[in-house]
Amino acid sequence: MRNRLSPLNTRFFRWLDLPPAIPALLVLALVALASSLVAGPAFAESEPAESEPAETGQWAQWRGPDGTGVSPQTGLIDSWNLEGENLVWRADFTGRSTPVAFDGRVCANGRRGTDVERQAVVACWDAGTGELLWERRFNIFLTTVPFNRVGWGNPAGDPETGYLYVHTVDGKLLALDRDGETVWSWRLGEDVGRFSGYGGRTHTPLIDGDQLILSVINSNWGDQGAPRHRYFSFDKRTGEVQWVSTPGGGPADLNTHSTPVITEIDGQRLIIGGNADGGIYAVKAGTGEKVWGFNLSKRGINASVVVDGSRVYAAHSEENVDEGTMGRVVAIDGTGSGDITGSHELWRAAIGAGYASPTLHEGVLYVADNSANIHALNAADGKALWESNYGNVGKGSPVWADGKLYVTEVNGNFVILKVGPDGATKLDEEHIEMPGGRYAEIYSSPAIAYDRIYFTTENGIFALGDKDAPFEAEDAPAPPRPAKAPADAEAAVLQVVPAELILRPGESQDFTARVFDAKGRLIKEVDAKWSLAGLQGKVADDGTFQPDAAAGSQAGKVQATFGGLTASARVRIGGDLPLAENFDSLEPGGKRSYWIGSGKFEVVERDGEMMLMKPPSDRGIHRHHMLIGRSDLDNYTIQTDAMGTQEGRRRPDVGLINSGYTMDLQGNHQRLVLRTWDAELRVEERTDFAWDMDTWYTLKMQVAQEGDKAVIRGKVWKKGEPEPEEWTLTAEDPLPVTSGSPGLFGYSPVNLFFDNVTVVENP
Repeated sequence: MRNRLSPLNTRFFRWLDLPPAIPALLVLALVALASSLVAGPAFAESEPAESEPAETGQWAQWRGPDGTGVSPQTGLIDSWNLEGENLVWRADFTGRSTPVAFDGRVCANGRRGTDVERQAVVACWDAGTGELLWERRFNIFLTTVPFNRVGWGNPAGDPETGYLYVHTVDGKLLALDRDGETVWSWRLGEDVGRFSGYGGRTHTPLIDGDQLILSVINSNWGDQGAPRHRYFSFDKRTGEVQWVSTPGGGPADLNTHSTPVITEIDGQRLIIGGNADGGIYAVKAGTGEKVWGFNLSKRGINASVVVDGSRVYAAHSEENVDEGTMGRVVAIDGTGSGDITGSHELWRAAIGAGYASPTLHEGVLYVADNSANIHALNAADGKALWESNYGNVGKGSPVWADGKLYVTEVNGNFVILKVGPDGATKLDEEHIEMPGGRYAEIYSSPAIAYDRIYFTTENGIFALGDKDAPFEAEDAPAPPRPAKAPADAEAAVLQVVPAELILRPGESQDFTARVFDAKGRLIKEVDAKWSLAGLQGKVADDGTFQPDAAAGSQAGKVQATFGGLTASARVRIGGDLPLAENFDSLEPGGKRSYWIGSGKFEVVERDGEMMLMKPPSDRGIHRHHMLIGRSDLDNYTIQTDAMGTQEGRRRPDVGLINSGYTMDLQGNHQRLVLRTWDAELRVEERTDFAWDMDTWYTLKMQVAQEGDKAVIRGKVWKKGEPEPEEWTLTAEDPLPVTSGSPGLFGYSPVNLFFDNVTVVENP
C-alpha cells in the first residue's frame, strides 16, 4: 500500500428548519397512506412496502440514493435528441461506467488514447455546465483485460468528504479529493493478489458511514492464499483495512461485478451481495462476519441485489444449482442464518438477467434480461405483470424516476419508457453512433441528479434535461451512520485494526483493538493483551508493533485477546533490496509466507536440488504469476534460472515481472517478448529466440527510470555460459510505470521450473 495522505476535507451541510406547515403536510401524508392501503400497490398486491427513496438530488453511488435504482426526482424529460432538444451538454469521453453525480460534479471512469498512449481515465465535470474540472490518467499493467473493456467499474462518491473512489480493471483502488489528487491508494493486484482476467468486469466501491466496502477476488498469502471472493472494508479517509470477510467457497468465475448493498434486517446492519461462487451472501457491516448464504448459480453473480425490508431480490443468467435451466430471478427471505437456500426462497421466475440489476418501486420489480426485455414482476409473489422489449442486448440497469424507466442498450440506444399497470410505452429512443457510423457501445446505467439524467457512452458523456430550468447543486446530508451498540451491550467480537497491511523492514505500526456486540455494532476501543504469531519483532502493551529490521521479508499476525475474545491482524513485511531465493532451505511443498499468488507454484526436489515448479492447472487457465516483493520497489534488476519441459506439442512460457513489465520467453513461438499489458501492444518488443526444452537458461530483466521514460531491457543465455554483454531486447515506455513488485511468470500446459532468483538495485 502506498498512502499519500492529505489534510482531510471537511464539509458542513445546511439543514433546513421545518416550516410551520408540517402538521398539515403530515395530515395529507396520512390521507395518502390510507388511500394507498385501500387501492393497493401500483400494479398488484404486494408486501412488504419498501422505504421511500432518500430525499436527495444527488446520485453518489451507482444504484442511487437507496440502492434500488430509483430516483425521487420529478419533472424529468420525456424526450431528447442529439440535435439539441433537452441536451443540456455533452463532453468528449469514452466510458463504460455509470457516472456519479454529487457535490455539484459528475464523475466517471473510462479510457482514452491510442497506441502507446492508451490509458485508463477518471474525470469530473461541472454538473451544470459540463466544464471539465479535472482528469487523471493511469497506466494499465499486469492484466489480460483488453482496452475496450477498460473503465467498467463504477466510481463512488462521498458527499461527506468530497472524495471520489475509483477501482480500475487492473486493481488500483484510489481515493481522489475534489481536485483529483490522490488521498490514498492500494495496488490490489500486487498488494493482496487480486485477480484480473480477460472479462474486465470490475467491482464497484460502496460507502457505508466511515467504511469503503469493495469486493476482491484474490489469492493472497498465508490463510488467504486460496482463491476466494472476499469483501474488504477500508477506512474511507485513510485507506486502512478494517476487516476482510470470506463468506463463500472457491470462485467459479474470476471476473464478476455484483456490487453489494447495505441494509438492515432484524436489527443487524448487513452487506448483501452476489459472489463469484454463485451464492448470495450477507455479512455484518461492522465486522464482516457471515450471517447467511443462499446458493443460486453454478457460475459467478454479476447483477447486484435489491432489498426491500427483509426481502432480497437477486438475478442471474447462468446454470441454476438445482435444475438444468439457465437464469433465474428469486426473492429471498433475508431473516435467516447459515445456509438459507431451501425454505427461504419465497418465489422464483425463469428469467435470464445476468448483468442488469433489478429495480424496485412501489411493489414492482423491474428486471432487464440479457436480450433487452423489461419484465415487470409483482414483488410479493413474482407473478409477471407485463414484458416490454427495448432493444437487443441488456447490460445497463434500468432506473425508475418520475413514472418512467430510463434504460440504456449496448447497441447505442437510450430509451425512455412510460410505465403503467398493463405495460410500458416507448416515449423516446435515441441512437448514438461513433464517427465512423457504427453504434457507440453503452454499458452504463443512467444517474439522475439535479433534475437531469447523466450517462456515459463510447462516444461521450451526456447530460439531459430542461435547458431553461435553473441549476442548483444543493448540499446533501452525510451518509447514514451505523448505529452504535446500546450502553448495556455485551462484547461478542474483537477486532484489530488495521486488519491487513504491508510494512517495510523496521517500520513500526500502531494497532487498535475494539469490541462489537452480537449484531455487529461497535461498543468501544479496549486495552487488549498483544502477542505475535509468525513475526520476528516486538509488540508493546499499547499495541505498537516493531518488526525486527534484520529479518527482512516475513509475514505473520499481530494478535489481541480481551475478555476471552481473540482477533488478529495480518502483516506482510516486504524486504528491501537485494532479495535472493534458491529454495534450498524449503521442504518439498513449502512456500515463503510472504509470496503473493503462489497457489499454482510449488517447491519440489529434482536431481537432488530444491527448486520451484509450476505444473499444469487441474482446471482453468495455465497462466499465472507469483510476486515476491513490495509494489513500491523501483529501478531494479531481476534474474532467475528457468527450464521448460515438453509433452507432444505442448511447451511452456517462462518469464519475469519487473515494475509492471513482463519479460516472456515463449516456448511454442520460440521468441522473447518485453511488454507492459498482456492484452494490448501498448509497449511491446519481440525477437525470435530459439531455446531448448529440458535445458536451463538464465533470464535477466532490468527496468530503469531514465528521465521521463522507462527503459526495459532483457537478455537470455544458457545457464553456465558467459553472460552476453548486450541486452537481447530493449523497449522504451514514454508513459512509464514507475514502480512495481518483482515476480515470476509462467504459462504451464506442462511443467516448468525456476531456481536462483535474485533482485538487486540497478547499477
